[in-house]
Parts: sequence; C-alpha cells; structure tokens
Amino acid sequence: MRNSTCLLRPSSATTVALPVIYSFLFPLGSFGNILAAWVFSRQAPTKRTQYIYLVNLVTANLLICSTMPFLVAYFARGYQWTYDSTVCKIANHFGTVIMHVSMYVTITILCSTALNQYATLKKSSDAQYLPAFNENFYRCVLEKFRQPKFAKYLCLVIWLTVLCITVTAITYNVQARALEEFHRCYNIRVEVGEFTTMVAACLATACFFVSFMTVLLSYYSLTRHLSKIQKNTCIGEKHLIYHTVKRNILVIQLILTVCFLPYHIFKPIFYVLIANNDCSMLNYLVEIKNFLTCLAAVKSSLDPVITLLLDKTFKKSLYSLFTKSTPEHHKHKAAVFTEDSQSVKENGKNISNNKLILTTYNETLI
Repeated sequence: MRNSTCLLRPSSATTVALPVIYSFLFPLGSFGNILAAWVFSRQAPTKRTQYIYLVNLVTANLLICSTMPFLVAYFARGYQWTYDSTVCKIANHFGTVIMHVSMYVTITILCSTALNQYATLKKSSDAQYLPAFNENFYRCVLEKFRQPKFAKYLCLVIWLTVLCITVTAITYNVQARALEEFHRCYNIRVEVGEFTTMVAACLATACFFVSFMTVLLSYYSLTRHLSKIQKNTCIGEKHLIYHTVKRNILVIQLILTVCFLPYHIFKPIFYVLIANNDCSMLNYLVEIKNFLTCLAAVKSSLDPVITLLLDKTFKKSLYSLFTKSTPEHHKHKAAVFTEDSQSVKENGKNISNNKLILTTYNETLI
C-alpha cells in the first residue's frame, strides 16, 4: 500500500469523543441486553421462530457491547502504545473480529426477522389477494422463515459464515504485518487493512445492501398488499395486526438506514480515496470511518429501548416479572377477556376467522 508510511495523528475527536461515547454506550447496552435476555429466558416460548431470531440478535448485541471497553482504551491510548504490545494485539484482534462479526450477524438477522414478520402476515391473508405467480415463492421461501428449525440452522450458518470470512481476513493481516515494523498501535495498516480486508469489506457491503433492499421491498409489498385489502374489506380494530407488522418492518428499515447505511455508503468511498498520497486527507477519512462505525454500534445499545417502546408483549412480560399476580388482577383480566369476546361476536364474523386472526396476532407481535 502506498500510504503505509503515512503517520496517523488522531485528533481530540478520536482520543476524547469516541472513548466518551463508547463509555456511555457500554453500560447502557450491556444492562439493556442482559435484561432483554433475562425476560426472553423467563417468558418467551423457546419453540417460537421469532424468539430464535431475537435470542441471536441479543447475543450479537452483547458481543458488540463486550468490545466497547477495548475500543475505549484503543482510541484513548492507542497512539501511545507500541504495535507489538499485548494490549495493542488484544484491542485490535479481539475487538475487530468480534465487532465486525456481530455487526453483520445483526444485519442479517434483522433482515430475517422482517421476512418472518412479512411471511406470517401473508399466511393469514385470504388467498384471493395473493398473486398467482408468487404462490411458489410464498411456499418455498417465505414459509421457511416461519419454521423454528430453519431459523436455528439459518442463524448458525450466518454466524459461521461471517466468522470464517472475518477471521480469515484478520489472520492474513496479522501475517502480513509481521513483515513490517510499526512503532505505534494506531497506524494505517490497522485502520485500513490489507487486500483481503478490503475484499471481505466489499463482500460485507454487498451483503448489507442485499439485506437492505430485501427489507425495503418487503415493506413496499406489504404496503401495497394492505392497500389492496382495504379496497375490498373494512379493516377493523382486530385487524391492527396488519399495522403492527407494518410498523415492525418500518422500524427495522429505519435502523438499517440510520445506523448502518452511512457506514456502508462511505466504506467503498473510503477505499477509493485512500489510494491518494495525501496523508492529511487520510487522517480525516480514518476518523470519519471510526465515527460511522460507532454509529453502527449505537444500534446494539438502543435495541432494548426500541423493543420496550414498541413491543407490548415484551413490555407486559417485563412488567409481570417485577409484579406479583393478585386475585383482583386475575378478575380484571377475565373481565377484559369477556368484554373483548362479546365485542368480537358483535362484529358479525365467524369463530374460525377470529381464531385465525388471534393466532396470527400472537405469532407476529414480537
């Protein structure tokens, strides 16, 4: 690499701002995700497909949070460490591998979660609204995302694939760096990487945009589907499941757009611009890359907060773990159930249709 002799000089934005941000995100994300994992282990059904995706998502979030103390130390003191020191190797190798593996596992599982939501809602819809040419697609692809066994194997494949690609790139870089001498831990080879790192980054970027477009197309298709239903039937209160799933997919789309899209747009630009011999520009490019990586890490800390605000099932489960059930509570619950049952009967719908809607609601509301 032509810029291998460029000496990186981190500004206060890197040595102060980034450690402060990661120091704030670490306890917030760790506490929130541990609490979410505890709620899932106590309340969530283990055979539920959505539960499998959520458990893997929480695991990826916790792994990202575990790298934050290393990132705090690296950005605050990395420019003072020697390259062959133990702290430098731990911060770079451990932090880099875990951070990037967990990031792309999160992206792929978010895409799978959106497809699971979309497939569940499609299954509950009348066949007359489903395009004939999409019949095989729904049966062969979408239906798979609703199966717990498929979800387990898919998550396992995602973890292994991303881990193998990342470890291979990091291992190759370690061997290549051994041929050269660096005085500082915070250097161009650590921040940019070798050729294999660039190839892995290109594959990861392509994976992100495939996931991004998949979620976007799911949301667009779902919006069209709901518009078609509304033209033929009246969507009452018990059909709020449609809007709930639409909202969930929209939230996933917003997460991908706000947290991950800027990083993946900038990454190809970064690799093109570093070919120049301008060392000053390279310092700015590296710092922008690190801040966009931090933006992607924010998602892992905010996930439990978003789940608490949007997911009624999670909120009720969390509340039930901290409160004791009383006879008055059971009476109130029974009264609400009786009142809701009478309300449903007054709508003039048959019992089988109501059971289908209620079952769909329980399956799709995460």
